[in-house]
Amino acid sequence: MERLLRIPSNPSLPTFVPIGSSSSMAGVRVRIRVRVWAQSSSSSSSSSSSSLASSPKRAAMEPETLLPNARRRELDPLRGGGFSLGVDLGAARTGLALGKGFAPPRPLAVVELRGEKLELRLIEIAQKEEVDEFIVGLPKSRSRTETPQSNKVRSVAGRLAVRAAERGLRVYLQDEHGTSMDALDYMIDMGLKKSVRQTKSDAYAAVMVLERYFSMSGHGAELVLPKNLELQEKLRARSQQETEYYEDNFPDKATN
Repeated sequence: MERLLRIPSNPSLPTFVPIGSSSSMAGVRVRIRVRVWAQSSSSSSSSSSSSLASSPKRAAMEPETLLPNARRRELDPLRGGGFSLGVDLGAARTGLALGKGFAPPRPLAVVELRGEKLELRLIEIAQKEEVDEFIVGLPKSRSRTETPQSNKVRSVAGRLAVRAAERGLRVYLQDEHGTSMDALDYMIDMGLKKSVRQTKSDAYAAVMVLERYFSMSGHGAELVLPKNLELQEKLRARSQQETEYYEDNFPDKATN
């Protein structure tokens, strides 16, 4: 599903209009892509499919309720959300970085796990570090087309999104083309020894993923949305809690 987001000159809340609308509008248009993933359980998947068929509006979750943190900060700095966990998925190692956009992201860890163990470890780290969104690097070619590795990353991100949504956490995909070379250049500029670069390159690649995400203010980040409606409701409830917290603590700003 795809929606077109219009940001007015002095926005208080984003306005969504259908793609292809002929209305003239001032401001900037941003595409936010929402991908729906199937559950791993066949039984729950079949029940969800019937619910989706009977209630397409509920399945088509409103993107404005699930904007990435960088987009929220662009619209209103006081509604920034928690930390973002950058994830650089590799065949054997996964690099992690942490950031909030106010300061440069920092390398966090390199995890040598795969499959379910990796997914559970990512959730554990997210809860420990007060993370509310995962920014997963999506491999692309020089021409910005997806590769066979992109499909593997999408599969992992889809499974992670299900586990994350159970805890009210969101998962996004971010184009990571060129971030490995950027990470290498960055480490060399920092004067890191070759032995250190070899062990921490994945974490610094995750730093570059977050750098790109924040530098683009979340534009182009692709939400990975679980198909199960109950999980969608958990994400919506988490967003509502954040809104209520904002309104309670910043009443003057919330009413403007």
